Amino acid sequence: MKAMLLIKILFVAAIFMLLVLMGLHNRAQVDFNLPPVLTSQVQEPAALMYFAFFAVGLITGTVLSMGGHRETNKSKKPA
Repeated sequence: MKAMLLIKILFVAAIFMLLVLMGLHNRAQVDFNLPPVLTSQVQEPAALMYFAFFAVGLITGTVLSMGGHRETNKSKKPA
């Protein structure tokens, strides 16, 4: 297994652990205002909002890191 892959797996596992801990300890209702998009105030548990913001960030990062990788033709190497 490559070392970088192991580091990435451990990092994601640590982030998920923090997300679970936030969900366990932040059960109070919080207000969310976004006037240009939402006309009314949204009241949800803080843990649910943490999870939603994490999901949006994860999806955004995935979309930004997709594509742009071109495979090289290894058969054209000089012998």
